[in-house]
Amino acid sequence: MSVRIRLKRMGRKNRAFFRIDVSEALTPRDGRTIENLGFYDPLVNDTKGVRLKINADRVLYWLGVGAQPSETVAQLLRQGGVALPEKKKEKRVRKRNQKAKAELRAAHERKASAAKK
Repeated sequence: MSVRIRLKRMGRKNRAFFRIDVSEALTPRDGRTIENLGFYDPLVNDTKGVRLKINADRVLYWLGVGAQPSETVAQLLRQGGVALPEKKKEKRVRKRNQKAKAELRAAHERKASAAKK
């Protein structure tokens, strides 16, 4: 079961706001949620009220458990001051390159051993 942190649309037509929810990856956008972590209201000015509210402790818990935030939620979390763990980039090495590097190393070792003799 993979878990996502994503936005769930609420409100009425032309007056939408979004809940930041934890749900299974395969459930529909407005489907069953596991936990509500906060909300985002894009139409509220900062002077009128709260535009973004996040329960940072619970977000960090879910990230620690392995939940993946959507791209939009990741941006909102950064705006809200939640430090996200950096993605690990695995370096892909092609087999052709590995073979070529191995051949170069072997040739270099042969030259080095021949020079010693």
